Amino acid sequence: MISNQVRVLLIAGRSGVGKTTVSYEVSALLKQRDVAHALVDGDNLDEVYPVTQGSTLAEANLRAMWRNYRALDHHRLIYVNTVSVLEREMIVRALGEDADVQVTGVLLTASDKIARVRLTQREIGSALDVHLERSANASIHLTSTAPGWVHRVPTDGRSVREIAEEIVELSGWGDEDDA
Repeated sequence: MISNQVRVLLIAGRSGVGKTTVSYEVSALLKQRDVAHALVDGDNLDEVYPVTQGSTLAEANLRAMWRNYRALDHHRLIYVNTVSVLEREMIVRALGEDADVQVTGVLLTASDKIARVRLTQREIGSALDVHLERSANASIHLTSTAPGWVHRVPTDGRSVREIAEEIVELSGWGDEDDA
């Protein structure tokens, strides 16, 4: 029987902060602890061109994916997206009106210097300047608008493993009684 309780871990942050890398490490830690979960990169849920303003494509795609995960009795979701902590209502709505959703939000932070270094290593195509500008703007926006319930987790000078361990601890998902 499938419970209607759903636990969601939102991981957000500017480009170059390490969201994807850290989310995969969080997933690896949870696998080591035998904690069932699904991992969704929200950036891919509405990656279309041309972009339609006001589109609900990401919500519709998340709803469809979550329906499939729930059919397999999953009740934990790691959702990674630059602004995921600002999209709480949309995410909760996509998980179903009958779901009892508990959300933990994490905003990964990095200095401009570190984000620049990371993006310069990653972006080898023609879009580096666009990513640098978008990252700086996202940092300002997220810092000023992320709600108080969101945990701020710095990434500068820390290993991916260390950051992931902190996030698992914040989520409470690694507890033996919770598995």
